[in-house]
Amino acid sequence: MVKRSVIVGCGSYLPARIVTNEDLAHTVETSDAWIRERSGIAQRRIAANDETTSDLAIAAARAALDGSDIDPSTLDLIILATATPDNTFPASATKVQAALGAAGCMAFDLQAVCTGFVYALATADAFLRCGQARTALVIGAETFSRILDWQDRGTCVLFGDGAGAVVLRAEDGGRGDKSDRGILSTHLHADGQHYDMLYVDGGPSSTQTTGVVRMQGREVFRHAVSKLSMAVEEALAANDVTAEELDWLVPHQANRRIIDSTARKLGLPPEKVVVTVDRHANTSAASIPLALDEAIRDGRVRPGQLVLLEGMGGGFTWGSVLARV
Repeated sequence: MVKRSVIVGCGSYLPARIVTNEDLAHTVETSDAWIRERSGIAQRRIAANDETTSDLAIAAARAALDGSDIDPSTLDLIILATATPDNTFPASATKVQAALGAAGCMAFDLQAVCTGFVYALATADAFLRCGQARTALVIGAETFSRILDWQDRGTCVLFGDGAGAVVLRAEDGGRGDKSDRGILSTHLHADGQHYDMLYVDGGPSSTQTTGVVRMQGREVFRHAVSKLSMAVEEALAANDVTAEELDWLVPHQANRRIIDSTARKLGLPPEKVVVTVDRHANTSAASIPLALDEAIRDGRVRPGQLVLLEGMGGGFTWGSVLARV
């Protein structure tokens, strides 16, 4: 019998503070029209001064657990995907573990920037399928506002803060094909040749500072469309699924033009694509679970539907997950 990692709970958290494009126009040379035209973003959430990444992660985790029948004390694994941990070490996931009362289970952070949630899902899926864990909590959480140069309009207008989470449980998959419920396949890639196209210019080993985000926007856009399309096509081919069979594409919410270009390249109609970038901006590892949770809660994504998650981030890293929810 095939084991599948089934999503049994989903949750998210957004900070209360909303920063609009008009707000940013008061502090940096930009405008609402300029930002919308290039990214599709109208606003973003910014964490309060006393909110950390682990705070956001804990809130999203509790919401996901509340929507499942999993008691935190029975969790076997917690993975927190983040590029903005509370501290260099220990892992912010251990703070989440302590707050939830899940003492004793595995807990660690995973860093693949905007592809982090996809990487974390794939990692948790591997643990569950091989029998090393039966239940897992996978979180994407970021406070990207803490690593932005607020005078660089090419980056500061694009990002926001937030967190999303899913609860996974290992279950017998049934037929072992695309009709099964749960994660059907995962596909991960990286290419370090493009390290300096999207990066943070600091770190404990290099500058002993946190640093801020630097990006070659045009090059990132060009690579994103081709690599994301490849990741989607790879997932479809691995499961003998056509694009027409997909119920939903839940992409990383980096830029509306990237999302639209990827969908067009795959022949997917806009009504099959979940988009939150206009309200959330790019929340890095949090963007996919935030979008998934919103679509589940508002009734668009329903049990039994076929959902494809995909993302790309600095490194470059990119990947996809095909799941029947």
